[in-house]
Amino acid sequence: MLTPNQTPFESNRSSTESKPTRVKPGESIDSGKGRIFPCDRCGADLVFSVGQQSLQCPYCSAVKQIEPPKDVPIVERDYLKMIERLERLREKAGQDDESSSTQHGIRCSACGADVIFQGTLTSSQCPYCASPLQRDNIHDSVTRIPVDGVLPFLVPQTRAAENLRAWVKSLWWAPNDFLKQGANGKFNGVYMPYFTYDAMTFTRFAGQRGDIYFVVVGEGNNRRTEQRIRWTYRDGAFQQFFDDVTIIAATKQHIDLVEALEPWPLDRMMPFTPEVLAGFYSRTYDVDLEEGFRSARQRVEAMLSIEVRQRIGGDTQQVHSQQTNYSAITFKHILLPVWLMAYRYRDKTYQVMMNAATGEVSGHRPYSWVKIGFAMLLATILIVTFWAFSNSQGGIHFISDDGFQWDDQTRSIEWIRIR
Repeated sequence: MLTPNQTPFESNRSSTESKPTRVKPGESIDSGKGRIFPCDRCGADLVFSVGQQSLQCPYCSAVKQIEPPKDVPIVERDYLKMIERLERLREKAGQDDESSSTQHGIRCSACGADVIFQGTLTSSQCPYCASPLQRDNIHDSVTRIPVDGVLPFLVPQTRAAENLRAWVKSLWWAPNDFLKQGANGKFNGVYMPYFTYDAMTFTRFAGQRGDIYFVVVGEGNNRRTEQRIRWTYRDGAFQQFFDDVTIIAATKQHIDLVEALEPWPLDRMMPFTPEVLAGFYSRTYDVDLEEGFRSARQRVEAMLSIEVRQRIGGDTQQVHSQQTNYSAITFKHILLPVWLMAYRYRDKTYQVMMNAATGEVSGHRPYSWVKIGFAMLLATILIVTFWAFSNSQGGIHFISDDGFQWDDQTRSIEWIRIR
């Protein structure tokens, strides 16, 4: 969520890198490669219940409350210090981190099958017996950034299905048969990696303010009103603090769908615990911290450009220069819940994403070119009708904002130069 504030950087935020150690929940398997959460009553694997916000056994219905880590606050980390730390550790190790670029096998403790975790996948389920599995110690690697917080799934799958049906019904220009059959597919719950960035910005700008006014020129039948713009030089400087600019830290994602899921209720995050991942897929980041900040800067500077134009004022603006310095940069590494679904319509695959904390739906959809063509035809008929009506009433004289003028005498459009 991008929320600029005029308040200064909050100096009371801790950037401490160390966290108290604690005993990990669950049970380690396959010589420490994996982790499961067995039921104390029947021994089956527990899964996270969205409705109860706790671990629940799918067989005996036993419930185990999740105890978030105590005395482990979600803190902002110093961006520059973390960059230096990672570079130093990687140089010392003498190799690049491979934890997110190779295959990792874990033997399922329930059925004995070997489950392959490919790339950034850190939480999955056994394809043979459906037991939930997690890679252990993936977030504890010295060359990886640990997870600071996690926003648990808050929207159950039943409500997700309802929201999906409402989304389909709201689609304009969709084919009628698609509206009837809906988007049919299977929801998969995935925790996606994100970085959130905070920064204080100081921006200097220079440009021109344009104020529109009108003058009457010509005589007789050529008498007309023209639009002009009066330009005035403007410059200035201002500070603006940006809090929690969220950037997805996973590649091969549809950025348009991802950004449409915002805002996220980050105030409902809890310190990271692997228990909330039980029964869901989870990924670790493969977009590094610096690349994520470059994406954050693009979003911040787009917001600053809007602010600059507002400060220049007027009806229109010309920005000659805009220079921004960044300071007090901090970040968090968090996991956010997403319901993913792929569906097919007329031999084409479409993807839908849902914010599993708010229920916001974002997806690709088919279009009915018949409906679009009919709408264009109707618009053409209305324009021709209006044109015929204006001629019957003696003509209409107008000047558009970009300087084009309709000359009712010559039935032509001419360009009025604006100075």
